[in-house]
Amino acid sequence: MQIQVTQSSNADTRIVYALKDTPIAGDDSAQVALQPIMEAGDFSGDVEQVAVLYQTGNALERVITVGLGNPDELTAETLRRATAAAFLKVRSLKVAHVAVILSSVGDAIPPETAATAVIEGARLALYRYDALKTSDEETTPLPESVDVVTTEAHTDGVSAGIATGNNNANGTILARDLANTPPNICTPAYLAEQARMMAAEVGLTCTILDPAQIAAEKMGLLLAVARASEDEPRFIILEHNADLEGDTIVLAGKGVTFDTGGYNLKSNMGNMKGDMGGGAAVIGAMRIIAERKLPVHVVGLIPTSDNMISGRGFRQEEVITASNGKTVEIGNTDAEGRLLLADALVYAKRYNPSVVVDIATLTGAITAVLGSGAAGVYAIDDRSVAALNAAAEVVHEPIWRMPFYPKFDKLLKSNVADITNIGAVRSAGSSTAAAFLKFFTDYPAWAHIDMAGMMSSQSDSPVIPTGMTGYGARLLAEFVNHWGQTDA
Repeated sequence: MQIQVTQSSNADTRIVYALKDTPIAGDDSAQVALQPIMEAGDFSGDVEQVAVLYQTGNALERVITVGLGNPDELTAETLRRATAAAFLKVRSLKVAHVAVILSSVGDAIPPETAATAVIEGARLALYRYDALKTSDEETTPLPESVDVVTTEAHTDGVSAGIATGNNNANGTILARDLANTPPNICTPAYLAEQARMMAAEVGLTCTILDPAQIAAEKMGLLLAVARASEDEPRFIILEHNADLEGDTIVLAGKGVTFDTGGYNLKSNMGNMKGDMGGGAAVIGAMRIIAERKLPVHVVGLIPTSDNMISGRGFRQEEVITASNGKTVEIGNTDAEGRLLLADALVYAKRYNPSVVVDIATLTGAITAVLGSGAAGVYAIDDRSVAALNAAAEVVHEPIWRMPFYPKFDKLLKSNVADITNIGAVRSAGSSTAAAFLKFFTDYPAWAHIDMAGMMSSQSDSPVIPTGMTGYGARLLAEFVNHWGQTDA
């Protein structure tokens, strides 16, 4: 799908936006055509409401009008969702060439911001994971080209916004593709190779540690989780601007490519191919960061393995030594993601980071609190949360800061090891998981994002189709963009 900024278009289908009780800006003919429908009560301009109009002149023209809601409630996310609804209609009508009349949004949103939202809304709504379908009849073609129509004065800003929107969509789509790939294909080795290919494409440095190298780093927790699987683990390292002086930001993502629960077997393994959603988010974020050429040193760490069952599998009551020498009693083999991340958090220390953010589909417990409304955030400092909140506001990937009390540490006390990997009580599962990770951190700022409730689509937003959401890729990239703008 080719996307270009123009000052006019010969497309026979155009998208215009309508605010409630407000004439359509910059498109009088669309307003005239829409008026009878509004008077009949068939269109009010509510957010995501779509009407298809037909105008006759020298040639038949189709006008897809989409509502933006109340003018005083208009945001970039409103525009993103409205555009997504409009492009779903474009797809269903099999339109090949469409023009988006950006001026019809009005002036409440800066043109660059509006262009970013439009491109993200269009591309993320049109996403489908159909890589393994063998029949063309089962897929609906994308539009061949999209003209974003603006004024000459706004061309540069809109062009920049289109570039950002494309970068953000590229990273999110990559994260969705990885998380949607079936586990017989998306093994740790496959995930590592996909990261390597992406890095080569966008100019990141990529290093992949194999089992022998992982053992040399004394990552006992990662190796324990991987023991039962026929597919060997990998430790993926992606680096952007390695030679740049100043702050270093480390992003770490859980990469469990399939989670059976181990000997604490899950009763339901649906969606467990997406248990590497945090790792996919970091890989997607690193793509965005590289494409946007953000001026900061960023490292992405993705420890990846399966959590399977065999005679070699790790068991309850085993004591495993982490890469920092801390001993961990296994209280539950289904609490494996925190084990992978623990070794990654220790590894992050060698970069002397200013801040580390990890992201994981870590606990079902977080969904009992937040459902699919937001990811939970635990942090040892306020600056990282401020930057994450600012990023979440921009990309509309919601987060919510959770309490992080010292008493959660005490629930991880073990009689035979330094700590256990699961809390002594059933409640506060997400909090004790975060407390476990904190034992492996040693930097001035650290935040943990539990995105379990955001892994797969349970939303009514047209921006997120059925399947894995790619949550976190845009959030982490925008966090990197905001970190330097946040007060220390």
